[in-house]
Amino acid sequence: MTVTVLVPDAHGVAALAGVRGVRVVQYDPDDLPVEAADAEVLVPGFLSADKVRLVGRLPRLRLVQLLTAGAEAWVGQLPADVMLSTCGGAHGGSTAEWAMAALLAVYRDIREFEDSRRAGRWDSHQTETLQGKRVLVVGAGDLGQQMRRKLEAFDAQVTMVANTARDGVRGVHELPELLPEHDAVVLMVPMTAATHHLVDRDFLAKLPDRAVVVNAARGPVVDTEALLAELTSGRLRAALDVTDPEPLPEGHPLWTAPGLLLTPHVAGSCTGVHERAYKVVAAQIERYIRGEKPANLVLGDY
Repeated sequence: MTVTVLVPDAHGVAALAGVRGVRVVQYDPDDLPVEAADAEVLVPGFLSADKVRLVGRLPRLRLVQLLTAGAEAWVGQLPADVMLSTCGGAHGGSTAEWAMAALLAVYRDIREFEDSRRAGRWDSHQTETLQGKRVLVVGAGDLGQQMRRKLEAFDAQVTMVANTARDGVRGVHELPELLPEHDAVVLMVPMTAATHHLVDRDFLAKLPDRAVVVNAARGPVVDTEALLAELTSGRLRAALDVTDPEPLPEGHPLWTAPGLLLTPHVAGSCTGVHERAYKVVAAQIERYIRGEKPANLVLGDY
């Protein structure tokens, strides 16, 4: 049996060319190839908006295999007989690396020293350190585990939180008592109804003064207005790779908020991203060809 798989780019063609039982076809969403009539698997482009208009034109579609770990744009958009699988395991290392860079930049005043260099000013002063900091990582999947490993290598004290408590991981219901005990919180959760505005006014109020909020998840996980109030007062600091709204419009107060490090959703955008993503994609498609369900299958909201 041969399964037709539609991929959005040449990276996908190369990565799946050696997978037994696959006929890989590169597609243009505006001009689908004739092979689309037989396609059982669709790999949408990164952050693709192809969703419904593509799905409705693929009569034999049975699996949508994403290149991203986030699936919120696709949940609830597919017919009941079409499976949805994420690219979990591909981007955790890169995203955790960004979060580490953000924390180090905040604690070691890297931005301030760069501002001084641009001004020709030798501003030698003592900074904070990540060593010994108590860091709360919310989300214990691939991203969270990668984050724990990197933080511990820098001698930080790490507490993991997930929906369900288990060995070495606290439950999300424990957040109210955990937040006051931590110097930083790193958000690495999927975007679901349960995580929308997880970080609200009450969540932020429980953090100690000068704590750092790092969002490497999705913008709406954080209540933007609540965070802005804390930043403007100078009580908290933050590092955001994602925002709500996104992209951030001209004139939005986050552009000039004090105590904020902001990057334009680039935590996973680095060299090797296609190779890492398609390695996971190939493994998921191989399971499908064997008649097994993908290991990254989305069930319910996630």
